[in-house]
Amino acid sequence: MFSWMRRHEKKSPEVVRTVTAGLKELYKKKLLPVEEFYRFHDFHSPALEDADFDNKPMVLVAGQYSTGKTTFIRYLLEEDIPGARVGPEPTTDSFVAIMHGDAAGITPGNALIVDPNKPFRKLNPFGNTFLNR
Repeated sequence: MFSWMRRHEKKSPEVVRTVTAGLKELYKKKLLPVEEFYRFHDFHSPALEDADFDNKPMVLVAGQYSTGKTTFIRYLLEEDIPGARVGPEPTTDSFVAIMHGDAAGITPGNALIVDPNKPFRKLNPFGNTFLNR
């Protein structure tokens, strides 16, 4: 009796502590199986890993030579960047990822792509020449 009333019972919502945890769970449950079924990773891009969700957002600063990119980053950080040089001619011909850490230092690109906690593992197909920059 009154079985029609049970159809409209509200389901209890799943508890998600953070947005990134919710996105990670949604990706693994819903989107990843579809990507694997259609072999999306074979022709477009590799699957997302936990590091892609857990790391802080990144900002790419791009521009012509001598437009003040290094000076701008130095202004934001309020300290010098290890290995950076500021001068009148092209002085930087490499990629720099500035990340929070206990001590300032330089980590080679080859070491960054091996670390599963960093979101740089997908740069491996570009080879050693790119990673040494």
